[in-house]
Amino acid sequence: MNQRLNDRLNQIPEKILSEEFLHSQGLGNEIGFWVFDYEPASELEVREYIGFLEDMLAKKHSHLKVGHINLLQAVVDYLAERGFIDKAVAMQKSKGDEALLKALSGPLHMDKFAPYLVNKELAEGANSKECDIIFISGVGSVWPLLRAHNLLNSLHSLLGHKPVVIFYPGEYDGQTMTLFGKIPSKNYYRAFKLVP
Repeated sequence: MNQRLNDRLNQIPEKILSEEFLHSQGLGNEIGFWVFDYEPASELEVREYIGFLEDMLAKKHSHLKVGHINLLQAVVDYLAERGFIDKAVAMQKSKGDEALLKALSGPLHMDKFAPYLVNKELAEGANSKECDIIFISGVGSVWPLLRAHNLLNSLHSLLGHKPVVIFYPGEYDGQTMTLFGKIPSKNYYRAFKLVP
């Protein structure tokens, strides 16, 4: 792991355990959504760190309820529950990626998928209303099926000021995200950079 990433990861616990973070204070009435951006090549190290962070919080700060949404697992679970997995695989083989993306755009629309994340995926570990912190990972694994800005915009109305940390394989400058450091977005994000 490179030293800069290691230094940034090591700043996360102090940040997320602060009263300001946990109660979304000092944000000027903005939502408590935070982005931890990182080089896409560091994906495996970041995944490993998230596991470490969850274990550490469970052992040393058991009074905090932490929810973790892995978007790839959530998409697979969601499509499986609706009987779409076999159909999606068959469509991708016969008609290609573009046809599959178009076919899944309806079932994966945020009006349907975001409530599923909050009500089903988070309920597996801790109900979203009970969560003190929510981690979201797997953003790069579900692109282009899901876009981070659509997800954040949809979760805002469902989670309000609940602190959410999205682990983002790319760059975030406080207003725009560039997935993988190559796919720019012109959308405005109402989120804060977790660690500079």
